[in-house]
Amino acid sequence: MTYEFLQHYWCFIVALLAALLVFLMFVQGANSQLFELGRTADERRLLVNSTGRKWEFTFTTLVTFGGAFFASYPLFYSTSFGGAYWLWMIILFSFVLQAVSYEFQNKMGNLLGIYTFQMFLVVNGIVGPLLLGVAVATFFTGSNFIVETSNIINPSDVGVNGMVVSRWANASHGLDALLNPWNLIFGLAVLFLARLLGNLYTINNIDDTTLRERNRRALIINSAIFLVLFLTFCVYVMLKEGYAYDPKTLVVAMEPYKYFHNLFGSLPLLSVFLAGVILVLYGIVVTLIKSRDKDTYIYGIWFAGIGTVLTVVSLLLATAYFNTCYYPSNADLQSSLNMRNSCSSEFTLRTMFYVSLLVPFVLAYIIYAWRSIDRKKLTHDDLTAEDEKY
Repeated sequence: MTYEFLQHYWCFIVALLAALLVFLMFVQGANSQLFELGRTADERRLLVNSTGRKWEFTFTTLVTFGGAFFASYPLFYSTSFGGAYWLWMIILFSFVLQAVSYEFQNKMGNLLGIYTFQMFLVVNGIVGPLLLGVAVATFFTGSNFIVETSNIINPSDVGVNGMVVSRWANASHGLDALLNPWNLIFGLAVLFLARLLGNLYTINNIDDTTLRERNRRALIINSAIFLVLFLTFCVYVMLKEGYAYDPKTLVVAMEPYKYFHNLFGSLPLLSVFLAGVILVLYGIVVTLIKSRDKDTYIYGIWFAGIGTVLTVVSLLLATAYFNTCYYPSNADLQSSLNMRNSCSSEFTLRTMFYVSLLVPFVLAYIIYAWRSIDRKKLTHDDLTAEDEKY
């Protein structure tokens, strides 16, 4: 295990966690349509209890993703999470609203009312995927930060002795990412991907003919909008200049069609990307075609889910592998972050490598827990069960 191998290995692990997070945002996608799909109080509660079975998986994956990035690429963590903190704080606050809503909307003494807490779920369902998509889009479009490892600041500026390694180049602290239309296009693509995954998930999880029919109609609209947004962003990325660095000097320069070369120049990466896209499309199409009256096909979520993971992993690796800066700076080109100038020490990466060998056991437990939860499809009769939580 060389240092270079460990850098690539942890880049892959972080990309995989990010891809799993995008898939698990079917929770947010379904919640964003809570009042569109649920026309009655019972239907809405059925939807809430369906997504409520899985929201901990999404939240835990988000925390694990942040922790893995912090441990393996601490300079990115301090630069993005510390510099663009308004963007990340809004995202995290929306997830707090989600947790509060699930736990308190049907508790005794609820002063705000069920409707208010259900609106919290809708807010998280829209804001979470949208802003996470905007944040990920900056891996392609760049952010406004400056890295100055030799900048020892005056203690009076911060109140204590210390050194500022990176800082945001303007006072927006991440909100400037919302001014880039390409970031918004990708953010909306992630939002509608979450929505269509939410449709596929509730079709699979809830045994209710009316809700399944509404989800199929919504699936058509959400899928069409997602495909237009995603293809538009992909064409833009493939044609734009990318942020390449010299592996010997680490000098950053703009390279025409960099992401196109990264993706189409690597057969394994291209194969994973195409397989992912095909699986997402198959999951959507087979659900719409095979569903006839009561004979509803309910397994499209697994094809689309696996396809989502493969597609996101391949896109993220295209931003970091092949001597590419995965977190480019628009304020100072040479401040752009890559795997070599932002990773942890070899000792840290090597130690974490052995810890990561436990991941398959964790995944096995998640699969077991998931199957146990979903052994019986959710119905209206379950809302009257004594152990019903939400």
